[in-house]
Amino acid sequence: MRILPLLFLCFPLTAQQNIAEQLGHPADARMLIIHADDLGVAHSVDTASIAAFEARGITSASIMVPCPWFPEIAAYAANHPEMDWGIHLTFTAEWKYYKWDGVLPSSEISSLLDTTGYFYASVGEFIAHADPLEVEAEMRAQIDRAQAFGIKLTHLDSHMGSLYAKPEFTEIFQRVGREYGLAVFQPSALPIALDSTNIIIDDVYMMDETIPAHQWPSFYNDLLAQMKPGLHELIVHLAFDGAEMRAVTIDHPAFGSAWRQNDYDYVTSDALKAFLAAQQIILVDWGDLQKTLNFD
Repeated sequence: MRILPLLFLCFPLTAQQNIAEQLGHPADARMLIIHADDLGVAHSVDTASIAAFEARGITSASIMVPCPWFPEIAAYAANHPEMDWGIHLTFTAEWKYYKWDGVLPSSEISSLLDTTGYFYASVGEFIAHADPLEVEAEMRAQIDRAQAFGIKLTHLDSHMGSLYAKPEFTEIFQRVGREYGLAVFQPSALPIALDSTNIIIDDVYMMDETIPAHQWPSFYNDLLAQMKPGLHELIVHLAFDGAEMRAVTIDHPAFGSAWRQNDYDYVTSDALKAFLAAQQIILVDWGDLQKTLNFD
């Protein structure tokens, strides 16, 4: 189970002191973002994430621009600017047979590609080979492509945490986010100086690989019930369990097809809605947070 304290960049000091009041909630509010990763990877991911958005099962999602099904989710996102869309900046292609490369031509990002012409499968390989200038160029290209498709963006995060694995890349990530006026999802464990533009997101939750499917709801509920006042995020990975996702995620049960179906079933359940209401947990999104940003 990964429960990571996160740092949210670019807030004024008053928001750092009490972001709940900045958003119009009581000072002791327990606020939660329910965030779906990996949109654009596959048709099943897109359709499940859209269904979860429309069922109010998630409040936010991030899109992988280099992936094959990006045009599908981009078309939907462009037609639904009221929903909360981010870019899941992508520099790795981890699946066994299902691969992708960058938005830029391979000649411009050769350090980011393996001998087969795809992104490296692991963060370690990416870090070992990536040229910072090419990382920044590809990062900007992914954001620009999303905006060219008409997506109204609120935030940036990093697929597999690749941009958090090397301080130089993290600095680029932060700087580019600031230049585009976008929130940046940032682990607080990194040695980054805190100043008046920072605010702490208290906890981030994801599923533990060891939890059996029948315990999925109780495991998540136990985590959320322990939330203290503040701002928290639950990260889920959604898809419908079927032939497409089983092929995409072959030999990878963690974050695999059944995993994603379990996450979908949980966030779209009436039981979760009732639980959140009973716990008086307030759902928010990155768009809410972006309104308080101060990049001056």
